Parts: sequence; structure tokens; C-alpha cells
Amino acid sequence: MTLDTDLLQTFVAIADSGGFTRAAEVVHRSQSAVSMQMKKLEEILGQSLFEKSGRGVSLTRDGEILLNYARRILKLHEEAVVTLRRPDIVGAVRIGIPDDYVAAYLPGILTSFASAYPLVQVEVVCEPSEYLLKWAERGEVDLAIVTEFRGSETGQILRREATVWASSRSHLAHEVRPLPLVLFQQGCIFRTWAIKALEDAGIEHRIAYSSPSITGIETIVGAGLGVTVLVRSILNADMLELGAKEGFPDLPDSVISLLRSPASATAPAIATLADFIVKHFKQYEARVA
Repeated sequence: MTLDTDLLQTFVAIADSGGFTRAAEVVHRSQSAVSMQMKKLEEILGQSLFEKSGRGVSLTRDGEILLNYARRILKLHEEAVVTLRRPDIVGAVRIGIPDDYVAAYLPGILTSFASAYPLVQVEVVCEPSEYLLKWAERGEVDLAIVTEFRGSETGQILRREATVWASSRSHLAHEVRPLPLVLFQQGCIFRTWAIKALEDAGIEHRIAYSSPSITGIETIVGAGLGVTVLVRSILNADMLELGAKEGFPDLPDSVISLLRSPASATAPAIATLADFIVKHFKQYEARVA
């Protein structure tokens, strides 16, 4: 008995997306082909892997057990194929990313990349998007994951995000006037958007705290000392999203995009890491869809 990686890829896509229809889009197959694949997988294993759950499906107990193995098998399979196909990739890559995106996105990307290409040295630079846009253009970073304004993107779009106001669930900082703001330092696009939105709405405000670190932002907001602006997906459990009901103006949607320096076109290490980043975000989208 063998487990085909194509079957496992489809199985994981269904588990991540919650249904056969969405999974079919992820693996680029028809829904009927996906159903046939899963019927074959269940026949091989002699176990039912799915059960009805509303309009979608959920995993049975055996399905949950298989999911853990499937992820490990596919990860090892990918690392083996990538490493053996291009074992000669060496060099260094300098990637820039705003501090608030580091914990959310980089660990998975860099862990997978380092396993496949252990000879490539990766340097991470944390700076605001405004700086990284210029640095990528000048070649001071090889790759940059940045926030851009919808409609003015200059890089490859990785993800679209809602930008939101947030405060502590345990305090009333959002009711204080002038409104205390807890923002990233100059050069952060969220800082610019927040101040402009408040000025346009005629809401009195002040910069109570400025930091280059997401840890600092979260700590000060958690203490009830102010209101911040972040993308919705990185709000922690102690943060309260604020909107029109609390009297806060709308903010522009964020576009997370990937910028490549001119050198990336001729440097295999840079191009390969860029491919890893794009793939990681596609997998992330499939999980949260």
C-alpha cells in the first residue's frame, strides 16, 4: 500500500479550505476529479476521512490522524525534490519586512527555505514600508514584503487585508480625547493613514507612543494607553477592533506585496526565495479562505 502525494495534496487542500469546491480551485482540478481522488484515498486506507459539516466537510477522527502525517510527508517530499533539483544554489539574500509582519509570515517561509537551501544566507531587515520601497528600488534589499495602497501597487500582490483601529478590550482608551495614538515610527504607512483619517473626521488626537516594534505597540495598547492601527489578521486576542459604531473613520485597505530588486532577475538564490514567499502566501490564503 502506498500513498500518492497527489492524493495527499488534495486531501490537505480540502482540510484547509473546508470543502471540495474550494480545494478544487487550489489544486487546479475539477470538483468531480477531487471527489474521485478522495474516494480512492479512502479505499486505499479502508477508512472514512470526511463527514458532512454544514455546506462543507470536516475530518473524521481518522482524517485528523492522516492530516498530521500528510503534512509531514508533503513537507519532506517538497524539500527533497527542491534540494535535489537545484542543489547548487548558494549566496546571500537580504529581505526587508515591516516589524508587524515578521511573526505572522516569516517563520514558515524561512524554515522551509533553510531546509531546502541550507547554503543560502538570509539576512532580515525590519523597517517601515516607505523605506523598504525605496531600498528595493535602489537594490539595498534584494526582496521586500511591504504594505501598499490599493490601486497603486508596484510589486507582486501577495494578500489584500483590512486595515483596522484597535484598542485594549479591558480599557477605554478609545473614548479619551484627545485620542491617544500608539503608532509605528515615521515611515509607516499605517501612521500616515491614521492621522489623515482622524484629521478628515475632525477627531482631536495626539501621538502618545511611537515604536518601531510590534511588541512595543502591543504592550502599550494592552496597558490601555492608546489606540493603534494594524491589519486585522495580526490583532491579538486582547485587542478590540474599533469601527463606525465606536465613532472611528474607515481606513484604506492594505495590499501586502513583494518587491524584487533589479538583481533578483539574475540571482538564483533571490529568485528562489521569492518563489517560496509567493507559495507561502497562496497556502496561507487557502487556509483562511
